Amino acid sequence: MPSNRAFFQYAGSLTTPPCSEGLQWFVMKHPIQMSDAQIGAFERLPHINPNNRPVQPLNGRTVGAQSGH
Repeated sequence: MPSNRAFFQYAGSLTTPPCSEGLQWFVMKHPIQMSDAQIGAFERLPHINPNNRPVQPLNGRTVGAQSGH
């Protein structure tokens, strides 16, 4: 986790088909670094692939921001 844990929060759904499961997204404002090996391991996880949903419009959803400590 980054030392500054500020994040954005919004209602959305999973990025894997059928993309209909509702959930709350928490996205860190300050990204972390990952090695090529870590990204490769993530891509090989069977339960999250395909992770290919295109970006969706807000459609009236609110994006909140939370400051970090």
